[in-house]
This record gives sequence, C-alpha cells and structure tokens, in this order.
Amino acid sequence: MRRDHVDIVLGEAGRGRPDRDVSPVAVTARILRAARFLESGFDAGLARSGLSYSEFDVLATLRRVGSDEGLAPSAIAHSLMLSRATITGRLDRLEAAGYVRRRPDRSDRRGLLVGLTAKGRKVIDEALPPYRANLDRLIAPLSDRERTRLAGLLRKLLLAFEAEAAGGAGPRRSAPP
Repeated sequence: MRRDHVDIVLGEAGRGRPDRDVSPVAVTARILRAARFLESGFDAGLARSGLSYSEFDVLATLRRVGSDEGLAPSAIAHSLMLSRATITGRLDRLEAAGYVRRRPDRSDRRGLLVGLTAKGRKVIDEALPPYRANLDRLIAPLSDRERTRLAGLLRKLLLAFEAEAAGGAGPRRSAPP
C-alpha cells in the first residue's frame, strides 16, 4: 500500500509514543490536508474567471438562493460558516467590483439585503461550468461507489458537528461496523 504524508507523520509520532491511539489524527489530518488541496484546486480552477474561491463562494450562495430580494449579510455568513466581519470584507470587495449591491431591507429598517448585480450574475454563471468540471477532476481518483460512501461518512460527521453547534449532543463514536 502506498503511503501518504499523514502515514509518514503518524509513523514518526508512533516511534515517540507507541501507546497513543493515532486513529483520530489519521482521520482529521487527512480531512484537513484534503481540504487544503481542494481549496488550492478551487482557486486554480477559478483563476480564469478572475474570482477567488472566497468570492465565488459568496456569489454562488447568492445565485443558489436565486431571489431578486437577496440575502441578509448574517444569512450569508451563517450559510458559509464565517464571521459577519469576514463577510463584510468580502461584500466590500464584491461590491467594489460591481458584482453585488447592498440595499435597505424594506421589512427591517435596520437591516440590509445583498443581491447580485447583472454583472455578478454573469460572472457567476460563466464561472460555474468550469468550476463543476474542476470538481469532477479533483474527485476523479474516487469511483462512484467510493464517492457515495465518503459523502455518507462526511454527512454523518457533519450532522454530529452541526448538532453540537446547535447545542445538541456532540460527536459520539459509533460502534465498529
């Protein structure tokens, strides 16, 4: 079996502390490393559109909602699991580029809504097909069956994290299969 970087790190750690269970590190380190490779791949795949992945993520969120009304910045932040300050910075850049517009929320005088401009809709619609093709390329090493299995396992993990974040029970270890 081929060894990845995590195998090397775990081997080094095992020599120092052979009594430690490294299975949590084996899983989490691989998820984090894969996420870094994916983010790098996303940015490379979006380079032609002139968008960074962080900008694409906001525009895709607004496009997915599809409403001309737009979304509150807090709803965008919640959807992307980011702070309001981070979203404000992204919205400032996207607004300066002419991709989004902010306007008062008619139903809440204190609130704002963010929506796509025609230019923003055009750039996200043009970026989506190459983005999708890039996703296919990034997960090409996995068979359809492996993709389904991995998606199910990650869903299970995320459901536990989301329950914990919402104040429910935290992640629990399941019984071996």
